[in-house]
Amino acid sequence: MTYSTTAQHKIGSGFGAHSTADDVLDGVDLTGRLALVTGGYSGLGLETTRALVGAGARVVVPARRPDTATQALQGLTGVEVDELDLGDLDSVRAFAERFLASGRTLDIVINNAGIMACPETRVGPGWEAQFATNHLGHFALVNRLWPAIEPGGARVVSVSSRAHHFSGVRWNDLDRRDGYDKWQAYGQAKTSNVLFAVHLDRLAQDRGVRAFSLHPGGIITPLQRHLPKEEMIERGWIDEAGNVLNPGGFKSPQEGAATQVWAATSPQLAGLGGVYLEDCDIAETALSDDATTGVRPWAIDPDQAARLWQLSAERTGVDAFGGRNVS
Repeated sequence: MTYSTTAQHKIGSGFGAHSTADDVLDGVDLTGRLALVTGGYSGLGLETTRALVGAGARVVVPARRPDTATQALQGLTGVEVDELDLGDLDSVRAFAERFLASGRTLDIVINNAGIMACPETRVGPGWEAQFATNHLGHFALVNRLWPAIEPGGARVVSVSSRAHHFSGVRWNDLDRRDGYDKWQAYGQAKTSNVLFAVHLDRLAQDRGVRAFSLHPGGIITPLQRHLPKEEMIERGWIDEAGNVLNPGGFKSPQEGAATQVWAATSPQLAGLGGVYLEDCDIAETALSDDATTGVRPWAIDPDQAARLWQLSAERTGVDAFGGRNVS
């Protein structure tokens, strides 16, 4: 197998932090394309679904709360909702089987859904919930949907976060049993999203499928539902009345959705893959411990990416590539 490694350097896309999803789709025609957006009914996911539909795509929205999703997506044509709980591997399998039975091909997969900084929670056989939901659930979903992903040469986009700076993968304690810190656990899950894209791209690029990860920016959305109001006030995100403050550089939801939409559709990324994006461009590597932008080296390390893939395949019991690895 041969593969090319895309340089983790800006390409000068012409877009930036305040570009919107509609901006990056200007002139892009997605008629006839089918996209899947997990969590595509709330926050950034909803804005992503709206933008893709506006450009002509049809969008499948798997949702843990299908009724809520259906209500949120009212008025959008070309959208269908199905049930999926990423924290339950049986639910992932059932959704994938239903989708594959439809015989359709996917052009875009955006792994957008996630949980953030939740109280210590266990799912499945006692796995830490943020790692299990944000990473393992999406890992299993993409591998099970591979028969629909490969034929169309889809782009697979994983929504990570700048929070990956908080923690690499704690290999000796993945489930955070030796002291749980909600932000460290979230950081590990977001690092895992980046590593997943690195190794998927290596495995899949010779079949025409490319993978990307990204930081959407800081945005106040329902993702913050587990955070006490007092903590958000202390962090300078909101005031006492709950109004969003700007010192943290928050984006609007439309701006926050832009990078994942750009990753999924932009012709500027043709022939590229396996890289981490932010502000609608490829990010630089963050080599300083006090860096506030860019991607940390541990999140794009190919050896760690391969190790995480193998571990994830063992935990989920699914690997579309049959254990094939690359060096």
